[in-house]
Amino acid sequence: MCGQAPAVIYDELTLNWAELSNLSLRASTLLRQHGIKKGTHVAFLCTNRPAYLVGWFGLANIGAITVSLNTALVGEGLRYAITQSDAEAIFVERSLLETNRSDIEAVLNERALIIFDKDEGLFRQVRDLEPDAAYDGAGSDPVSIIYTSGTTGRPKGVLNCHEAFLASGRWMVRSLNIVQEDRIMVFLPLFHTNPQMYAVMSALEVGCALVIRPKLSVGRFFEEARYFKCTVFTYVGTVLAMLTSRLKNEERDHLLTRCVGGGCPEEAWQIMESRYGITPFELYGMTELGGWVTGNTTDDYRFGSCGRPRPDMDVEVFDDEDRPVPAGLQGEIVVRPKIPFTMFLGYWGNAEASWDASRNFWFHTGDIGKKDEDGYLYFIGRLKEIIRRGGENISPAELEMVLLDHPGIDDVAVVAVPDAIFGDEIKAAIVANTTFFPQDIWSFLEGRVPTYMFPRYIQFVPSIPRTATQKILRAPLQEDSKDVVDLNISGKSETGPRN
Repeated sequence: MCGQAPAVIYDELTLNWAELSNLSLRASTLLRQHGIKKGTHVAFLCTNRPAYLVGWFGLANIGAITVSLNTALVGEGLRYAITQSDAEAIFVERSLLETNRSDIEAVLNERALIIFDKDEGLFRQVRDLEPDAAYDGAGSDPVSIIYTSGTTGRPKGVLNCHEAFLASGRWMVRSLNIVQEDRIMVFLPLFHTNPQMYAVMSALEVGCALVIRPKLSVGRFFEEARYFKCTVFTYVGTVLAMLTSRLKNEERDHLLTRCVGGGCPEEAWQIMESRYGITPFELYGMTELGGWVTGNTTDDYRFGSCGRPRPDMDVEVFDDEDRPVPAGLQGEIVVRPKIPFTMFLGYWGNAEASWDASRNFWFHTGDIGKKDEDGYLYFIGRLKEIIRRGGENISPAELEMVLLDHPGIDDVAVVAVPDAIFGDEIKAAIVANTTFFPQDIWSFLEGRVPTYMFPRYIQFVPSIPRTATQKILRAPLQEDSKDVVDLNISGKSETGPRN
């Protein structure tokens, strides 16, 4: 029905759905020639481009398990993901192989190495091959291992099955009323759950187009959206904060109407609608949950919330004894599926972590949230990221959003610092574009946030460490004490960017 409709758009390259399907089935044949079969774990390393989808679909069609590797991984992190996942082969874009050759060769051993050179290189390899037969396995068959960000300790490999991916796309299409004429802009890395489950699975469900961008460009965001006629995009909260803090002019000469993701600060939410005419559809999810479990929809929308649960999911808020808390009170968000195989199958090679997270037959997310009287979920923060200062729970993201409006601040991250009296104190790590007094931060925050949210410590840093999906890596900032200014005891000393 949609064979001739555009499926993937990347710069001047467009593949329709028939072409994408044909290339993917031929890629399955290529992979089989290298010994890949159903159940084989294959480490996949590729940048954002159509070849990613062809390779990923080719692996899924065999029934292989794709280990989606973060392209920023180097050294022990890269070697760990390949070995811990029990990958039997490495499917890699040539440029990334050259960049990481010593690390990959160190763990190559008996693993097959399958190399392709960007899009046309892979397409040339498969064009003369016969298309493989279409996959006829069960929806419960495993298909993916994606490693969690791992801000502390070793990352965990989240094992998901075909049905978890398909269910995510089915419900996303219904929630956002996505139709074949839509074009979903994808700039977040394709190795991540967000674009895989929110964007790619939606496109598969309804036959709309994916506009693949190599990465996010804030300065060219609307220019690219206009050029490619995008109507939807997926986000993480930091992306919206970056857009709203840096693009101050009204932008309405585009076709974007909605965006979907998690972590949108309320101020950015309002600005996206008032300044750009784009409605954020905030949801709650994670890789372990099969992508997402609650979300605002076109028919059921509440500002500031993560929406209500999908019909196939139970979502509750528990206290420390795993008992539901009353509406309005905070607790840990817990989830269980109503339909089999719509959530993860477990952490690969880590039965203990799988069991610990599934206490009392509910998956414990490690996130703090609350529900209102109508059942809408509100995300408060991570149990390990939330700052508890003198009995007050403080969301780092909320304070970061306010600080980003400071004209001298290009980027910022807020982290907890242990304190003997208050439990936690607050440190703001700032990327400044000019010199200013650290003490002026308090004057700037006056009237913008409660005084209990004022940071005690200021640290000027050259950059904020982030994952490939722009999530802040807070642990390194918590450990870095270089040039920290204590505003409680410091004098009026002028400080500026740290180079």
